[in-house]
Amino acid sequence: MELKSNEEKIARALLVSVDTGEYDAEASLAELFELVKSAGADPVLSVTQNLPKIEKGTFVGSGKLIEISEICSAQQIDLLVFDSELSPTQIKNIESETDVRVIDRTTLILDIFAQRARSKEGKLQVELAQLKYMLPRLTGKGIEMSRLGGGIGTRGPGETKLETDRRHIRRKMETLKEELADLEKHRQMLRKRREKDGVITCAIVGYTNAGKSTLMNYLTDAGVLAQDKLFATLDPTSRALKLPSGVMVMLIDTVGLVRRLPHHLVEAFRSTLEEAALSDIILNVCDASSDEARTHMQVTTDLLESLGCGDTPILTVLNKCDLLDADTIAQDFKSCIRISAKNGTGIEELLQAIDDNLPVRLKRVKLLLPFAQAGIASEIRLKGTLICEDYTADGLLVDAIIDEALYAKFSKFEIKTEK
Repeated sequence: MELKSNEEKIARALLVSVDTGEYDAEASLAELFELVKSAGADPVLSVTQNLPKIEKGTFVGSGKLIEISEICSAQQIDLLVFDSELSPTQIKNIESETDVRVIDRTTLILDIFAQRARSKEGKLQVELAQLKYMLPRLTGKGIEMSRLGGGIGTRGPGETKLETDRRHIRRKMETLKEELADLEKHRQMLRKRREKDGVITCAIVGYTNAGKSTLMNYLTDAGVLAQDKLFATLDPTSRALKLPSGVMVMLIDTVGLVRRLPHHLVEAFRSTLEEAALSDIILNVCDASSDEARTHMQVTTDLLESLGCGDTPILTVLNKCDLLDADTIAQDFKSCIRISAKNGTGIEELLQAIDDNLPVRLKRVKLLLPFAQAGIASEIRLKGTLICEDYTADGLLVDAIIDEALYAKFSKFEIKTEK
């Protein structure tokens, strides 16, 4: 659903950035343009001011704020979007000067998440993050406009919870935390069941719009929404994937990342992100055609390190290589797997790399066990994966996936198949 202003038109947004030298303001502002478009608004113009530090009361300087107010009047701006987190006082002062609704980067991302969440857990996580961020900000034009039921930043609980008192919001937050705790217990049970059954998990992580969902769909026909939008997919999806060795792994698609991801969202989606952290293998998928490819890879790497993934095999996967010259890729990136999830280029190499980085070396074999040795099947059930067994005139025919230790023990019973 596209966001509309009160005049039933797409909101015209003016983007505001202050460059203090703390980060790449130009690249962050470019990303903000894409975020605003993903939220359903029209990013008409942008304003950047260079300052040694942020103005405490108005974020920008007083002269720049007057200039912004004049632009809003001349360009019929409906929405001011700041590329940083604003304090309640800053929002109040800016709205008072410009008479235009003000939101910050965090509110914008929360709104996009509210649009895209589909699962119960995803919706609860978004609502909790919104309420946490909203609680100290129950002031200013945001309340007035939320009652009118429109505008970025008022989606989900924003349309109703801004009118409630703080006590009610805190009660609601406690309820959401309890519901999420129950869902997390269920997630842990599923995780333990997978571990008990010997299921190997492989998580797809990476920057938003890197093509993770397209890769997931190509490998597993998962039917995940894949669009050229930031955060097109929010809820994690799990599907079985058969590797060239015959080993089955659980492929998990995770939420996309952005630079300066608000800590509210990292905290809210920590349980979801931990699906990646606790996986046996991680695919760090990056859009090779992006000018910011290296930065995007670093954002993902930093988050994985913060989640404690240091000992987990991480395969860097360069997607959308069909959009680049092969020599360019060779010069810019080394030790990366190059693919195109759109046309399937490099997928065989990717699958083989996953096979090569399995936590234990596994092998799919067919064994013909003499009836006197049929007890071996019990050991395979306990330590390996027994796919099927069949009693024949010559003995027990077993199709199984076993590790190197078991293979060394039982290889004499293997039935060699001609290729």
